[in-house]
Amino acid sequence: MTRAIRVRAFFALTVLALSLYITLTVPVRLGLDLRGGTQIVLETRDSPTAEADSEATDRTLEVLRRRIDALGVSEPTIARSGDNRIIVELPGVQDPREAADVLGRTAQLTFHPVLGTDPGTKTDAKTGTGSGTVDSDESGHPVRLGPSALTGADVDSAEARIDPQTGAGWFVGIEFRGAGDAWAELTGKAACHPAGDPARRVAIVLDDEVISSPQVNSSVACRTGIAGGSTQITGSFSREEARELGLLINGGALPVPVETVEQRTVGPTLGAAAIEASAWAAAIGTALTSLFIIAVYRLLGALAAVALACYGVISYAALVALGATLTLPGLAGFVLAIGMAVDANVLVFERAREEYAARRKGLRPALTAGFRNAFSAIADSNITTLIAAGLLFLLASGPVRGFGITLGIGVLASMLSALVITRVLADHAVARRSVRRRPHLTGIADTGRVRDWLTRRNPDLMRHGRTWLAGSAVALVLATSGIAVRGLDFGVEFTGGRLMEYSASAPVDADRAREALADAGLPGAVVQTSGDGDLSVRTDQLTNAEAAKVDKAVGELAGGAEKVRDELIGPSLGDELRRGALIALATALAAQLLYLAVRFRWAFGASAVAAMVHDTLILIGVFAWLGKPVDGVFLAALLTVIGYSVNDSVVVFDRIRELSAANRTDGPDSPHGQRKKVPFPALANTAILQTLPRTVNTGMGAVFILAALTLLGGDSLTDFALALLIGIVVGTYSSMFTAAPLAIELHGRDKPRPGARKQGSR
Repeated sequence: MTRAIRVRAFFALTVLALSLYITLTVPVRLGLDLRGGTQIVLETRDSPTAEADSEATDRTLEVLRRRIDALGVSEPTIARSGDNRIIVELPGVQDPREAADVLGRTAQLTFHPVLGTDPGTKTDAKTGTGSGTVDSDESGHPVRLGPSALTGADVDSAEARIDPQTGAGWFVGIEFRGAGDAWAELTGKAACHPAGDPARRVAIVLDDEVISSPQVNSSVACRTGIAGGSTQITGSFSREEARELGLLINGGALPVPVETVEQRTVGPTLGAAAIEASAWAAAIGTALTSLFIIAVYRLLGALAAVALACYGVISYAALVALGATLTLPGLAGFVLAIGMAVDANVLVFERAREEYAARRKGLRPALTAGFRNAFSAIADSNITTLIAAGLLFLLASGPVRGFGITLGIGVLASMLSALVITRVLADHAVARRSVRRRPHLTGIADTGRVRDWLTRRNPDLMRHGRTWLAGSAVALVLATSGIAVRGLDFGVEFTGGRLMEYSASAPVDADRAREALADAGLPGAVVQTSGDGDLSVRTDQLTNAEAAKVDKAVGELAGGAEKVRDELIGPSLGDELRRGALIALATALAAQLLYLAVRFRWAFGASAVAAMVHDTLILIGVFAWLGKPVDGVFLAALLTVIGYSVNDSVVVFDRIRELSAANRTDGPDSPHGQRKKVPFPALANTAILQTLPRTVNTGMGAVFILAALTLLGGDSLTDFALALLIGIVVGTYSSMFTAAPLAIELHGRDKPRPGARKQGSR
């Protein structure tokens, strides 16, 4: 065993052992779409007196943190996003109305004297006490307010308490900052009015609504007020009422107003079902992929399957170690990356087959040459996928961003799996005498059925290059006409609005559901149903109170229904996500073109990008014809297809570059001692035929995974897997019959015209 092999083996064992330790000891962080709960995204806004800058957002976050802590939610998460957004995650909260109502109270908390009655103002007429006994006015008359005397900044704390003497009767105790002189002055003025007079009360106002209007006790002296820096609000409080009032007061005033721009609620049963479905899809898809590569590559295929299992452990451990949150699209990306991890192994094994067939130097030299010659294509193809993953992370948000993280980790882990673990296992295997005596067991000594068929037929695919381009143009027109005829069904993420999904025990008639929602005041609601009792309702912006009406209408119609998803996207966020999607696509195309232009000739880069645009538009057009939603998950699939499309083109162009270099090498074939140069179209055709086995085998590996996701992944992953299946089929076609013929056309235009003088000649 050489020193290089020992170093690789030690490194592989170290990484694998560390990954196993992390996998067994560190729990993964599940996103709310997998464990159930509510996510609320708040955006700070400018007020007449304060600017929603970074400092104001930080102060707002701290106020909201106190409010959230008082809610008693297990393991809540609150974090700032950008300069003026705050993301709140509340695991286990299935009814977001309570949380949203508390977090959404955004105006300044203020204390006002009551000047008299006013029918236009609300009040609950709760009573208030200070240092003495109280009398209360329970009439609940509306009040007219005077100017603000105190704000939430004057409140130090407020909490619900129970009477220690009687053990019954809840009240809210308030502690003011300092000596509470402003409170004493306010209550002293109120005490000058007779009992029962509305002016003897003090109004506590939050979000332009009187949340309490306690009456000052008759024992409080006029102009003296309630001193000591503390007071109590009492009355006919239940525990919940006292707790909520204390929470609102204790939360204090937000420095600037906030607006809910996004709200997502996912039921725990949906998350559990998604995890189970993805686990089954991963297990079955990986098993089928492993059986396929074992059937094609025999012993080396079996070793690659072992490396594939190691890849799964390493990528999962990396995800956990980085503290990344595993979301539903991220879980799909994790499953998808298993199929893509096969690509590097297939590239190496196919190059090893070529080396063994061409030189017959033995298994080990062929395998070594296979790893060496395949490295360039592996690096280029994986870097293009990393570009797509990086763009998802930088430009997307929410679950789609999690998909980008998972995909990026998967790509890096797949390279480690193929170039280190597979190589260690393969080097050790081919060094065995028993294996050397039976080279056909390895899978290297056989060229494979696809390559044998191509060798016998030797088809000239590029002879009809312009015909292929015309066919691609026709397919592009047919697909994109769906965008003009049917239009794109943008999901609620891009349009703004509210999407609610329900699961009923029996099928629900869509027309009856529309009628029920129209009776509830939502005639424009878009209702979709399925035969197994699933129902989705999509509307414009709805308040939580209006959403409760939808819950009631659907529940009555279905005889009881469980809400499994509730998404609220504000119009400003929808516009932003739509712009972000366009920026992501444009940036992806530009980044891929720049990279390919650096690594290859401009003609190759332009051809690959043109094929990528072709694949992207066809996929969008097919989804338009099928009436499938274009949402954030589709965007993740689309950018993955972009990376996959470039992968195939890069492998072909890498082989063209290699053949072109050999074509320029001196040789004895020409009369002048130089080899007769092969025309570029023939080189491109040879490159396609040589890489076609890799394209077919890699595509089959990914198809097994995606087919399992499509059939087993449930509604949440079906469209995602379908988009990738379409993308793989179209991308495989375009790399051979769009990118290569276009490169031939551009190469011909790049050549100097006959008779043209070279620069500097005379």
